[in-house]
Amino acid sequence: MNWNTDIAYAIGLITTDGNLSKDGRHIIFVSKDMILVKLFKKCLKLKNKISIKTSGYSNGKGIYYFIQSGNVNFYRELLSIGLCPNKSKNISELKIPERYFPDFLRGHLDGDGTLRVYRDPIYPKSKRLYISLLSASKSHILWLQQQIKRFYRIIGRVRAVPRAWILIYAKNESKILLSKIYYKKKLPFLERKRKIITDYI
Repeated sequence: MNWNTDIAYAIGLITTDGNLSKDGRHIIFVSKDMILVKLFKKCLKLKNKISIKTSGYSNGKGIYYFIQSGNVNFYRELLSIGLCPNKSKNISELKIPERYFPDFLRGHLDGDGTLRVYRDPIYPKSKRLYISLLSASKSHILWLQQQIKRFYRIIGRVRAVPRAWILIYAKNESKILLSKIYYKKKLPFLERKRKIITDYI
């Protein structure tokens, strides 16, 4: 794998909203956010067309954007770091270099994470900040927690939700994590999420 910032970010997106086809060749990325799909396309320098599909249960209201790329070598490289077809509940540890872990984590956050800022009900002049990362695999979410603790010395907490697990960071831990994820201005990231925490970076 020829690692760089864009590749690591795209792998974070694949980990959350991507899929490796069983044909051993195709990589598919799906999102409700067209901007995120365009960002994925840019990071991997893809020439493929972005397509649209609708959810069969939404009467046409659930629109998804997706892009598919056929690249055997990249597919095999993704297998070599721990990704696999039907990964949702089977994904566990991934081989992500420490240098590029912040970029991978930012992709993970943009793909299937949440940033929340709201007024403290007890101290109205203060704000609360939470970062949460989600996965259908408990093994993967525990691995994420372990790596973040190892690299940044913060712990977070893991909680079960319907059909998934979330890793949550609050208060000072969330500020530390944000400083690592958004370590400079010129990075691939989803602008609408970054705007939520502008006051903290």
